Amino acid sequence: MKLSLQALQPLGRALMLPIAVLPIAGLLLRLGQPDLFDIPFVAAAGGAIFDNLGLLFALGIGVGIAKDNGGAAGLAGIVCFLVATRGAMTLFHLPPEMIANLSKDMAALADGAWRAKAIAKLSVPIGIASGLIAGACYNRYGNLKLPDYLAFFGGRRFVPIVSGLAGLVVAAIVGFGFAPITAGMDGLSNGVVHAGVVGLFFYGVLNRLLIVTGLHHVINNVAWFIIGDYHGATGDLNRFFAGDPSAGGFMSGFFPVMMFGLPAACLAMYRSALPERKKAVGGMLFSMALTAFLTGVTEPIEFTFMFLAPLLYFFHTILTGVAMALMAMLGVKLGFGFSAGFLDYVLNFSKATRPWLLLPVGLAYFGIYYGVFRWAIVRFDIKTPGRELEAAGEEVDDASAERGAAFVTALGGAGNLVSIDACTTRLRLVVADQGLVSEARLRALGAKGFIRPTPQGLQVVLGPIADMVATEMRAAAAHAPAAPVAPLMAVPAAVAAVDSGPWLAALGGSANVTAAGAAASRLWLDMVDPARVDEAALTRLGVRMIARPSPGSLQLIVGKEAAAIAAGLQPA
Repeated sequence: MKLSLQALQPLGRALMLPIAVLPIAGLLLRLGQPDLFDIPFVAAAGGAIFDNLGLLFALGIGVGIAKDNGGAAGLAGIVCFLVATRGAMTLFHLPPEMIANLSKDMAALADGAWRAKAIAKLSVPIGIASGLIAGACYNRYGNLKLPDYLAFFGGRRFVPIVSGLAGLVVAAIVGFGFAPITAGMDGLSNGVVHAGVVGLFFYGVLNRLLIVTGLHHVINNVAWFIIGDYHGATGDLNRFFAGDPSAGGFMSGFFPVMMFGLPAACLAMYRSALPERKKAVGGMLFSMALTAFLTGVTEPIEFTFMFLAPLLYFFHTILTGVAMALMAMLGVKLGFGFSAGFLDYVLNFSKATRPWLLLPVGLAYFGIYYGVFRWAIVRFDIKTPGRELEAAGEEVDDASAERGAAFVTALGGAGNLVSIDACTTRLRLVVADQGLVSEARLRALGAKGFIRPTPQGLQVVLGPIADMVATEMRAAAAHAPAAPVAPLMAVPAAVAAVDSGPWLAALGGSANVTAAGAAASRLWLDMVDPARVDEAALTRLGVRMIARPSPGSLQLIVGKEAAAIAAGLQPA
C-alpha cells in the first residue's frame, strides 16, 4: 500500500483523541500526591489513566480513524487490544533463573508479575496498532451484508469480530517476537538517549516543522509514550509522572518557547502594527499570547507568520531545537500533562528538576524573539496582523446565524464538504472544490491560517475552539437544504448515454434513489435506505470518495462524468 501524506493525516488527527484525557489524568495524579493535598484515591484515579494508556489509544484511535467516528470502531479497538495483549502474555517465557529458588506459589506470582510488566512495556504500541486495525476494519466492513441467516452479525457488528481475529495475529507477532521487538525498542531508546543534546535539537526542529502537516503528533507519541522504561512506565511523559529523575528531556525545551518566545512574537507584531489597526488586532494578539503562556497552545500564533515569512518560521524551529538542547545541558527536567504552559509548570513544579532555571532562559528567549521578530517585520515589511491593508472583501452577513452555519457557508456550503473533522487547534476538512472556499469570510470568522495538504484537503487553523466548531458544522451541514438536482437538459447528449445499470445495482436499485444531481466532480443522491448501498461496487465503478452528510443522502466523488451519471440515475 502506498504510504502518502494524505494516508497519514487521519493518524495524526486520531492520536489527539486519547491524548485529550491526559490533562485530567495529570491533574488528578498531581493533586493527590503527598507533596500537595495527599489524597491517595485522587492520585490513584489519575494513575489509572496512565496505567491504561494502551487501552485508551486502542479505543480513541479506532473512533478517530473510523470514517464517521462510529462507536463500533472503539469497541473493536478494545476487543483487538484485549485479545492481542492477553494472547501474547501466554506466549511469553519467564527466564528460569528468575524463579529457580522460589516455591511453587511464589513462582506462580513472580511469573504473573513478570508477564504483566512485560506486556505493559508494549501496551501503547499494541494500543495504537489495535486502534488502526479497528478503524480500518470499520471503514472496510461497516456496511458488510451477510446472508439472511447470518444477518445479525453483519454491518457494524462484524467489525469487533474481525478485529478480534486480527488481534490474534497481533498476539502471535508480539508473543513469538517478544525478544526482538523489545530489543528493538531498547535499541531505539538507547539510541535516542545517547544522541543527547544533538538528538533533542533535531527532535525540537522536526516537531515544529511537522506542524504544517499535523504529523508532529506522531513523533510526539513516540517520544512521550514509547521511548525509555522506568519500572514499567514507558515514554518521557509517563516516566516523568512515575518519578523517573531522568525523564523530561522531550518536554522541557518547549516551555521557554511557548511561555515566553511566542508571546514575545505577539508583542512584536502588535508594536509593528499600523497605528490605526492596533486596536483592532490588539485583542486577538493578546488572546493568542495569553493562551500560549497559560496552556502552551501555540498554533494560532505560528500560523500568523508561517507562510508570510518562512525564514522567520525557520528561525522559530531552530530556536525550538536550541531550547530542547539548552534545557538538557542545564539539567532542567520539566513535564506536562497537556502542553508546556504556565498551568502545567506550576502544577508539576515540585516534581521537576531545577525548574527555576526556566525563568532566566525564558526571559532570554522573550528578548530574542521580540528583537528578531520586530526587526524582521519592520525591515522586510512582513504583513503580519495589523500591517496588511484592510480588506475590502466579503463581509460576513451572519448576524443571526449560528457559528457552525456561518463556517459551512464560508466553505462553499454543505454540498462542498465531503468530510468534517478537527484536532486540537484546526479544522481538518475534505472539500469537493477548493475554489468555493472563501478565505476572507473564514478570516472574518476567526481563522488564523490555511493549509492545503492535498488537492481536496483543507485545514483551517482556529485555535482551541476547533473541535467545537467542527461539531457545530456537522449539525449545520446535516440540516442544510438538499443539493439541487442537475436538470437533464444541462447534460450534453453525447455524455448522457452512460450505462446506469451497474450504478443503480450498486446503489440498491432504482427504487432506492429518490433524487440525483451533480456539481463539478460530485454526484448527489437522496436515498430511501443508504444501508443498501454497496460501497465496494461503487469503488469498482471508479468512485474516489464516499460521504454521508446526512442520514438520507449520499455524495460520491466521481470526476468529470458526474453530470452524465446523474442524468442516468434520474428517477422515472
